[in-house]
Amino acid sequence: MFIRNAAEIKGFASEHGEVVREMIGAAAGGTTAYSLAEITLPPGKRSRKHYHPVAEESFYILSGAAQIEVDGQTAALAPGDSIAVLPNQVHQIANTGPDDLVFLAVCVPAWTPDNSVYLG
Repeated sequence: MFIRNAAEIKGFASEHGEVVREMIGAAAGGTTAYSLAEITLPPGKRSRKHYHPVAEESFYILSGAAQIEVDGQTAALAPGDSIAVLPNQVHQIANTGPDDLVFLAVCVPAWTPDNSVYLG
């Protein structure tokens, strides 16, 4: 049995403000087929625009307000919303609210650094 608690995981912070806690996955352990991460994005911050050549990625919003852009189309996201991003779809998520945006990200196959291509 593989159990992890987010409070016990030291997240890694990117230069653009995201704090990522990989709960389960290739690096964190527990599975190699998919990965599950909790991501916190402070107010006014956004992820880098990127795509995944192989992985499908899904987001589930836990708290906060977001705007997602996928292949040039945008939509607002709120707690309880989920979105699927297919391989090669360019995407970026932004925190549009006054509080931290907290969401889960699931990647199949499990996310690895070499499966993200950043633009700009």
